[in-house]
Amino acid sequence: MTTAPWRDPALPAATRVDDLLARMTLEEKAAQLYGVWVGAATDGDGVAPLQREMTADYEWDELITLGLGQLTRSFGTAPVDPALGARALARAQRRITAAGRFGIPAIAHEECLAGFTAWRATAYPVPLAWGAAFDPPLVEELGRHIGHDLRSVGVHQGLAPVLDVVRDPRWGRVEETIGEDPYLVGTVGTAYVRGLERAGIIATLKHFAGYASSVGARNLAPVRAGVREFADVTLPPFEMALREGGARSVMAAYNETDGVPASADPRLLTGLLREEWDFEGTVVADYFGIGFLQSLHRVAGTEAEAARLALAAGIDVELPTLRCYGRPLVAAVREGTVPEALVDRAARRVLVQKCELGMLDEDWTPEPAQEVAIDLDSTANRALARRLAEESVVLLDNPDGTLPLAPDTRIAVVGPRAADALAMLGCYSFPSHVLTHHPGVDLGIAIPTVLDSLRAELPDAKVTFAEGCDVSDPDTSGFQEAVARAAEADVCVAVLGDRAGLFGRGTSGEGCDVTDLALPGVQADLLDTLLSTGVPVVLVLLTGRPYALGRWHGRLGAVVQAFFPGEEGGPAVAGVLSGRVNPSGRLPVSVPRVPGGQPWTYLQPPLGLAGEVSNLDPTPLYPFGHGRSYTAFAWETVSGKEAEIGTDGSYDVTVAVRNTGRRAGAEVVQLYLHDPVASVTRPDVRLIGYQRVELAPGESRRVTFRFHADLSAFTDREGARVVEPGALELRVAASSADVRDTVTLHLTGPVRRLGPDRVLRCETGVE
Repeated sequence: MTTAPWRDPALPAATRVDDLLARMTLEEKAAQLYGVWVGAATDGDGVAPLQREMTADYEWDELITLGLGQLTRSFGTAPVDPALGARALARAQRRITAAGRFGIPAIAHEECLAGFTAWRATAYPVPLAWGAAFDPPLVEELGRHIGHDLRSVGVHQGLAPVLDVVRDPRWGRVEETIGEDPYLVGTVGTAYVRGLERAGIIATLKHFAGYASSVGARNLAPVRAGVREFADVTLPPFEMALREGGARSVMAAYNETDGVPASADPRLLTGLLREEWDFEGTVVADYFGIGFLQSLHRVAGTEAEAARLALAAGIDVELPTLRCYGRPLVAAVREGTVPEALVDRAARRVLVQKCELGMLDEDWTPEPAQEVAIDLDSTANRALARRLAEESVVLLDNPDGTLPLAPDTRIAVVGPRAADALAMLGCYSFPSHVLTHHPGVDLGIAIPTVLDSLRAELPDAKVTFAEGCDVSDPDTSGFQEAVARAAEADVCVAVLGDRAGLFGRGTSGEGCDVTDLALPGVQADLLDTLLSTGVPVVLVLLTGRPYALGRWHGRLGAVVQAFFPGEEGGPAVAGVLSGRVNPSGRLPVSVPRVPGGQPWTYLQPPLGLAGEVSNLDPTPLYPFGHGRSYTAFAWETVSGKEAEIGTDGSYDVTVAVRNTGRRAGAEVVQLYLHDPVASVTRPDVRLIGYQRVELAPGESRRVTFRFHADLSAFTDREGARVVEPGALELRVAASSADVRDTVTLHLTGPVRRLGPDRVLRCETGVE
């Protein structure tokens, strides 16, 4: 028996796929270009935009005779026991391979934004907390753990990470982002990609591109970002994650930019992504994004026209389920309105990826290799979730040393987030994302609350509790009991914040955008009422975005910020309150002083800063990169303070950091760039390097930043990325506003135009 070339693992993938494509019918090739979402709800509240309206009917047994590109969310649609789910997925794959002429299985994908979005899987801190940890190696370990769990049940592709850079914190999906700085987003996001990919999972970068720059911070609203903002803020994290992380998939964004939807933009998805960046993987649609070209964007009159636009732009796979790339696309090819070469192009990319996964081999099996029972919330997972949660908690203020709490004190715990396990979780955690549609089903994982954790952390303390109010309900009837509990205590811990949800069903999350940055509901009034007792109040925030805190500045005993810290977030926060954990988190987003009128990130040119031209002062209360500790650190720059290098040169900045306190702690040394004069306006400062350093009491270590002139590059008036000669300031800082020392560099030589081989990161060393 002769093995067909496409089945021969000794041949190159491209050769095998060319042979296979030549054997396939148009319908079979098109079938590789869509997914199917088995069990997707067609009534009630969905987990994707307009899910009820956009989900099409199909006959499964008939459909799979042509083959199938993807299986959508076998675990993330309803609560499924992981072991049973793995067996069911394997059965589905066997049916697919048995039904089609070529026996090609489907790629199974799942969400993994803050852990595998599946029942009984670890719920990790959200990406905004990853940013707060400033610890890429730890996030890479997170990616490996999540990737291992996905592989253990037969999943091939993860729809993460989100590499959108926050441009307006009123946007509901801020919790899904890593922060407001492209360098932080790029380095941390790339680490996660590396972890997923090294575990054998196809990482999918989203949302490409511009999604977070929507007008008015409304979900899916138009984007009116300029060319330079798009090039210098939006795109760099994606480029880094592709070049350095090795991501094999990209998801096209929902948004339009300057009138062109991303899903129908060949300049973005083909010209930039493939021709300039040399990307060879697959581009997938965001859920229903191709259909939205017809129904929302109105740039297509029919499903076939939407398919033509998306396919020509460069979208290879329609997700989550077939609508436009099925019969409408096939009919359009038959009619001659869509070239079959476009179908071949996309199918080739999909099949090459399947070939590289071993899915075209005769000995491929749908059952994942299992040496032990499936456990998606292992002890190792929980330990990692705890460590990341602890590193991500930010101590914003502690002016009088109210924290740590005394072990035998009287504590009144008050607030709507104190005794609710869901207060720890973002909107893409399985309990918040899916279980709300399945009342009566248990969470599947243990999630200690702040209240329970604090009682366990301080067993000798007298801890009382009152909810005070709801997260968003205006009812104030609980204030009286809250005040009574606070008045009886030595200290009040007010646990306030967000409830994650989808499409307006929460105060944070996809489709949960806000008009201003005031605390939701009557929580601000509750905090005022607690302060009126005269008892010291420690504010603990469990949120998906920053909220304005200027109203209480100078009145609070301490302020602790945690961004949806996951299933181990309760013990992590309690550890910070008790002092067991020395806080080391730093802000990945600025915390505003006032709630309204100033949607602001720190990446501002001179006219975006406070000045005499306006009575409005946008200066944040707590700046990007800010965070306090229970110990103290002394810094000294030991390299030169001034130097001259070429526009293609490099310079090492070395900082000695010493722990001058009496307990171990971690400092985050940050390096910012200030460009005094440039041919276009530039942000006053922007992050170009950072290093987290663990130090014992009295210990000193040296941090060296290898600055390359490429890191000063920006997009000039002609749209080229350039390095200009002139003076630069490298600012060694503890935050974007807390500068400890400055090094002046003089760049000499010609203006340099940079290509795709430019230096993307500032390498650091610690000794």
